[in-house]
Amino acid sequence: MAKWGQGDPRWIVEERPDSTNVNNWHWTEKNATEWSKERITEHLLSINVKNETGEWKVREVTKVDGEASANNRKAKLIFFYEFVIKLEWKGSLKDEFTNHQGYIEVTNLSEENDPEDLDVIVSVKENVEGHREMKAFVRKTGIPLVKEKLAKYIKELKEEYSRGLILPTKKNGKSNQAAQKTVQDKKIGLEQPMQAMTTTAKAESRSVKVELELKEEFKTSAGELYQVLTDENRVAAFTREKATVDAKPGGKFSILGGNISGVFVELIPDKKIVQKWRFSNWPEACYSTVTMNLVQKEDCTVIQLKQSGIPDYDIEKTETGWRRYFWESIKRTFGFGAMLF
Repeated sequence: MAKWGQGDPRWIVEERPDSTNVNNWHWTEKNATEWSKERITEHLLSINVKNETGEWKVREVTKVDGEASANNRKAKLIFFYEFVIKLEWKGSLKDEFTNHQGYIEVTNLSEENDPEDLDVIVSVKENVEGHREMKAFVRKTGIPLVKEKLAKYIKELKEEYSRGLILPTKKNGKSNQAAQKTVQDKKIGLEQPMQAMTTTAKAESRSVKVELELKEEFKTSAGELYQVLTDENRVAAFTREKATVDAKPGGKFSILGGNISGVFVELIPDKKIVQKWRFSNWPEACYSTVTMNLVQKEDCTVIQLKQSGIPDYDIEKTETGWRRYFWESIKRTFGFGAMLF
């Protein structure tokens, strides 16, 4: 037994006024959806442009669909947000009596994309005289402004929802300032995708094994989706990394630069895939079991995934990895319908 004060700090109950979430070890979450919708709307409604070419402004924000949340796990903050935005604008060119109206749409505001990489689409309602010039004017001045306003929202989200998620810990009678570190760099997973899927913490030989269940819809047939998940060339295509896939019972697979590997246990063409599956940083001989059932519907195929035997310290990143680097990437690569995140 460890001496008093020398035990694992995760299990030391601190002298805390709230007596909860010691050392920020547990997963906590704040819903930021409504706050985000209000801030996005407020920022975009402030757009008003006037120069030597003409003038235009945002008349109404007609759609902000999506969700946002802030999460703390082991003193690390993770932000999730995804929105589709549509707004109406109106304006006119200088020395012209025609009033123009149109739309601006943003379809990919999420933690995956830097503000400068957002897709901002400008359109006009009517093809009246001068509409091409007006559209070009709104595109030139509006796209940078929309990206700027949404970048401001992202900054505010991280500042506002960092408060209270990571609580100070006591160390030698003083607050541990290191626990106040707030925002993870969102570029993780874009420049090095597997860093977002694998934990950087030491593998814990005594970790609890947990289970994950996911469901995702794809606009394709079960047969086509089965091929994407078992054909070596198609796996390489959606992971954008060399892959080794021997799709037969007992056959091995290695994907994403060897960060994920395992063995096929059972294969029922177009219906079921069972694998022994592991991250490269898991303890040796530690495998989870992944079962994917492919359910053919009238207009789509649903994957029902169950993964058991996941070390508890990797559960959140395992789930994020399936959604981001498998489901979303498959849809983007093969065009299997709108991305559902």
